[in-house]
Amino acid sequence: MAPNAKNRFTELYSKLTAFSVENLFVKKRKAGPPRTIYFNEDLPQDYWDVKGKIKPEHVYTTNQVITSKYTILTFLPRNILEQFRRVANVFFLFIAVLQFFGVFSTISPGLVILPLLIVVGITAIKDGYEDVKRHQSDRRVNHTAVKVLSSSEWSNPNLMQPKSRTFVRGLVPKRLRPTSIKPNTAAVEKAEGVGDGSNTEQPTAIPNDVEFDEEIPEHERRFSFHTHHVKRPHWKTIIWEDVRVGDFVKISDNESFPADILICATSEDENVAYVETKNLDGETNLKSRTAVPELTHLRTAGACAKKENAFSVELDRPDNNMFRLNSTVHMPNANPPRVSADMSNVLLRGTVLRNTSWVIGVVLFTGEDTKIVQNSGGTPSKQSKVERQMNPQVLLNLVLLALMATACAIVDSVLEKRDYPGGAPWLYDDNTSGDNPSINGLVTWAFALITFQNIVPISLYISIEAVRTCQAAFIYFDSHMFYEKTGQATLARSWNLSDDLGQIEYIFSDKTGTLTQNSMVFRRCSIGGQAYADDTESEAVPKAEESNSDSTSVDVPDVPTKETAAATGKLPFFHSAKLSKDISESLHSDSNSPNAALARSLNGFFTVLALCHTVLTSVDPETGKIEYKAQSPDEAALVKAAADVGYVFRGREREILYLQTPLTNEKENHIENQKDAYEKYELLNILEFNSARKRMSVVLRRLDGDDRRVFLLMKGADNVVFERLKDGVDQSLKDQTEMHLSEFANEGLRTLTLAYRIIPEEEYEAWSERYHDATVALDNREEKIDAVSDELEQNVRLLGATAIEDKLQHGVPETIADLKKAGIKIWVATGDKLETAIAIGHSTNLIGSDSNIVVIRGGHDDTPSVYQQMVGAVQEFFPDSQILDDNGAVTPGVIHRQQSNASSHDFQRPIPLQRVQTGISSIVGSDNGSRPGGFVLVVDGTALGYAFADDMNKDLLLRLAMLCEGVICCRVSPLQKALIVKLVKDGLGAMTLAIGDGANDVSMIQAADVGVGISGEEGLQAVNSSDYAIAQFRFLKRLLLVHGHWSYARNGNMILNFFYKNIVCIGVLWWFQIYDAWSSAYAFEYTYLLFWNSFWTIAPVIAIGIFDRIADSHILMALPELYRFGREGSWFSMKWFVLYMLDGIYQSAIIYFLINYTYSSSPTSRTDGYGQYQYEFTTTMVFSAVFVANLFNGLNTAVWTGWVFFAVSIGIILVWVYTAIYDLISPGWFYTPVYGNNIFIFHSAYFWLCLPLTICLALAPRFILKAYKFIFAPDDLDIMRWASKINPNRDYAKEAYLHNGLEALRRSSSQATSEVGAEASASNISVNTTNTHRQSRSSLPGPQQSAASFSASRTDMSTGIRSVHRGFDFSTEENGPAIRRMQSNLSMRRSSQLEVSHTKVESKRSRVLSMSKSLLRRKHPTPPDS
Repeated sequence: MAPNAKNRFTELYSKLTAFSVENLFVKKRKAGPPRTIYFNEDLPQDYWDVKGKIKPEHVYTTNQVITSKYTILTFLPRNILEQFRRVANVFFLFIAVLQFFGVFSTISPGLVILPLLIVVGITAIKDGYEDVKRHQSDRRVNHTAVKVLSSSEWSNPNLMQPKSRTFVRGLVPKRLRPTSIKPNTAAVEKAEGVGDGSNTEQPTAIPNDVEFDEEIPEHERRFSFHTHHVKRPHWKTIIWEDVRVGDFVKISDNESFPADILICATSEDENVAYVETKNLDGETNLKSRTAVPELTHLRTAGACAKKENAFSVELDRPDNNMFRLNSTVHMPNANPPRVSADMSNVLLRGTVLRNTSWVIGVVLFTGEDTKIVQNSGGTPSKQSKVERQMNPQVLLNLVLLALMATACAIVDSVLEKRDYPGGAPWLYDDNTSGDNPSINGLVTWAFALITFQNIVPISLYISIEAVRTCQAAFIYFDSHMFYEKTGQATLARSWNLSDDLGQIEYIFSDKTGTLTQNSMVFRRCSIGGQAYADDTESEAVPKAEESNSDSTSVDVPDVPTKETAAATGKLPFFHSAKLSKDISESLHSDSNSPNAALARSLNGFFTVLALCHTVLTSVDPETGKIEYKAQSPDEAALVKAAADVGYVFRGREREILYLQTPLTNEKENHIENQKDAYEKYELLNILEFNSARKRMSVVLRRLDGDDRRVFLLMKGADNVVFERLKDGVDQSLKDQTEMHLSEFANEGLRTLTLAYRIIPEEEYEAWSERYHDATVALDNREEKIDAVSDELEQNVRLLGATAIEDKLQHGVPETIADLKKAGIKIWVATGDKLETAIAIGHSTNLIGSDSNIVVIRGGHDDTPSVYQQMVGAVQEFFPDSQILDDNGAVTPGVIHRQQSNASSHDFQRPIPLQRVQTGISSIVGSDNGSRPGGFVLVVDGTALGYAFADDMNKDLLLRLAMLCEGVICCRVSPLQKALIVKLVKDGLGAMTLAIGDGANDVSMIQAADVGVGISGEEGLQAVNSSDYAIAQFRFLKRLLLVHGHWSYARNGNMILNFFYKNIVCIGVLWWFQIYDAWSSAYAFEYTYLLFWNSFWTIAPVIAIGIFDRIADSHILMALPELYRFGREGSWFSMKWFVLYMLDGIYQSAIIYFLINYTYSSSPTSRTDGYGQYQYEFTTTMVFSAVFVANLFNGLNTAVWTGWVFFAVSIGIILVWVYTAIYDLISPGWFYTPVYGNNIFIFHSAYFWLCLPLTICLALAPRFILKAYKFIFAPDDLDIMRWASKINPNRDYAKEAYLHNGLEALRRSSSQATSEVGAEASASNISVNTTNTHRQSRSSLPGPQQSAASFSASRTDMSTGIRSVHRGFDFSTEENGPAIRRMQSNLSMRRSSQLEVSHTKVESKRSRVLSMSKSLLRRKHPTPPDS
């Protein structure tokens, strides 16, 4: 029965601790039924109920999105429930209520409950302030401007729910609320002449919130706008939260979309719109979306408002699938009346319009029904780990309190029953129904609860809140985390999580905008075996700025000119002095010169860069600069780099491409039409890029003079291009390019390999017919197109390779490297594709040059399942991990917390790696599969979908991930990001931190224990939902290693000392019960107990929480390995709690029994011979207890500053002063039981004897233990504190030897190791005065290896292919509307050419046949008669 009862208790306690307050107040709105939205027509009759009201399922949610926790109605109940999750608060309330009954009253009941009200009130004010800040952030988003259709004759029939009444809407009267609208762009469109104060001009001015599609006649202006009542259909500016389902909206370039919108028309050809989706999926390349063809006539406000343009849209119910939307547009006046629409026709909330002047669309989903909000959760009520650990400790104290009260009650009742029959005078008349031993025992039990209530001090919680407020201020005012560029300081939005920052074990990071700057920069290239680097990175930025001059000279090779580099007018320019020199020399070289081959390679290389793409161009009419409109930032960087060196893509006219080269510059002075000087190419075919092909090719025909050659220009992955090179040609060039690619990849750059081929005319014509047949095939069209494309992409010639930097935030690689040294595992979750994620892993140091990459993919029928891939990875790389049994089956069970070492969960013992025989060691290196850098797991979103499908897959994924140094999740949705965090958080019980900057990171930030938002380019959605807001990723290092570690050590130490000092006080009261018949009476005068936590002992613990430092900040930053103490929970645990409680019990026993024995060992302690009374010797106990508690707190403080000295001494001084003054108050003023007591105690030799004796004996055990540890067994913090004290100016990051000491603090790697030290020994750390630096991986002893062997090995478990990762990455939209439009145009052109060619052939054949027939009909001459 006992085990079952224990299990039931454990289960009940688990349910109580898992209780979530937000579930009571944040109810997920159930998705409504499939909806039909009506435009320019009335709602059908079945939308109305019998009362004439719209049915609830047809009332749509408001577009107001709220990330705050409270409203004016829920603040009080929700906040109170959150605060009473603390067991102590429930206890304090019980004690306060108990004292409202007269029999238990000690002082005024109002005064008893006042401390609890103060604690709850201050906490509520703090929580309310935090939430007001969230409301203000929400307001900035909800009040963003947007243009919607408006007219006095047009109305939206669809009904919306009312907006929520937030703090601002609920408390501030409408007339006093600000009406400002936040512009959606840098400048709000405003009409001229508004706001000049002139009454005569005002009637003719168009209101600044109105926009027309056409010019308004003057007479209509005067009539329409005199009363600001606009009848003509127009676009009116409103705020986002007022947008309704069924509204027509007009979005301009660079504006965000306020809701999920169906496209009606755009400003571009064929109604294509380009959108930036990095706020949703993290991808930086633009996506193309197209309008519903049948709605493209809705291009103006007037057309949208016409009744004859009525239509409706049928939709599925709202869901969180970012890639699926099924809808049907029903148009009663069109033919056909019904057409389908999908995600290619929809613009989602959170995306931004780019490279498109305007878009007109209709609103489908608003607010909580939009895709991005569907992927986010409600704002959670987070509780720090320290608070969660405090609850069982408080519960243990309450159990101890109950036992103490029960003991007093039982013994008191027993003694009364024993002594009453003997006529004890203190038990006179003790036999009534309300006064007898049984009842008195119960009363004594209640009195004991009141007497010993300080065992759980209410002041502890208010002290914690005060300390955390100061810690939040320290974070805010830290100049090292202040970003001067934007003037932004690091902000603690949730003050109660500061100690969690010191215990983080896993960091989950977004990529785009968090680790990167959303900027692609062309850095290096390899051409013809020559490597060229960008000089502008260090010195040429000033030159680039000067290049905007009017100089057109091309004779200066090291300065970009207006016609070349400055053609785009954008920084940074790619400039290489060596490259400029080689290009300049190649311009004047002939075919027989030594550098002729390099000249051809240079010309071919940059021609491929300038022409092999789908970039569009536009020219600024004012500056004449070219603007490249690219769907992919990679393509934009490549085309711009070509322009920077003189190969300027000048745009296209239909299928004719214009290219300006350094050679054409000399012709421009002699040709009137500038375009005639450019090289012209006819675009014949685009063999587009996709993740399977990993390459893109264009087929062009040159149109210069007699040169009509056909070229194939290709760019793609190195392995794809290399296997298509012409056999036996330029092997040395291939080897040299391979080496350069490895160098580029090791620098974290994204690489592409370039090649070309000249195609004979006859071969192209034959291939073109096969390609056309494949494009019109009905079955397996994609496979046939790929097969035919592959036929032409053979026997190409290598030109070189490019290296682009996905520019990182400043300090990201160093920060990640130091966080890894701190033992924190870093997972990256991004919406980018696999290659991009791996490239960022390299550049951020998450993947080392000697790492082994294990790739898990999903979604292919012809590949192993995700489960099989994970099992294969375990079998191949971790055979001794005990995840699989001897038969290869997965062992049951999940990873439990106790399998981890303390809190680091490095449960795996060193696992010897298995050498993998690939048969291609020349490519991947002889050490493939056993590289010293450990393993990095890469999983795509599809595989995660399968892994999250059941617990077995989820458990196997988690166990496999634990064996790896890092994990990268790519192609993940926002919801999957949250599931990844919960997988680790719930599966391991680990402390997690999520960091991101976009709306797609909100769910991940909310799911983690600590959420950090970066104020980046993707808006404030992440910051609004975060607990901490920083400006740069690099500030995360100081936030965790310094402020987090300090806060955790301070708070943990403060709480333990708080519990301890109250045990000292309560212990003295408890020992007194032995001599007081267990009556639960107070040992000393009540005010001393009342002020125990208010004045006597509060200052030292507050000083610990605010001023204590386990080590100076520069040491914690220089030696990230010291973070292990926080990560492993060294500063606060049940073990330390018990030790401090035992210390308090021991010290209270010393104080009570020694003083009690001293005073009771003789008849009197007075010189007059009178016997002492109770308060005389118990006041001595008070003095001793105050001395001991304050000095003990000081003994546990690592750094003694002036504030600490003050805090330790102030309580001692106050108790002396209070006693001296309080004991002087005569009964004539008011009753005090200690009048004159100071005369007796201060003149008593016992008092002066007991104080030093009890203080020394009470503190001796802790003092001796700390001295022994510091002298004989110091840990790393002890050593670094001592070293810093001796010489605070030394650079310990360079001078600390890391043999088995700090090196052992690092999280053990997943690589093969012979031995791993279990614990860091301080004796293994020494500080050398010489300049000794830590060895880097590149300086490890051993023979030098080739560049290829230092490139990360990559194993794709879905295909079994192993290769060396050389940095290939290229981002572009696959099979989007824009590329489909271009392919369609080319296909139509090819079809027309085939028809013309066929007609010509038929006419020629008919002429031949007719001639043959005429010849057959012609009669032969008859021979003459003989």
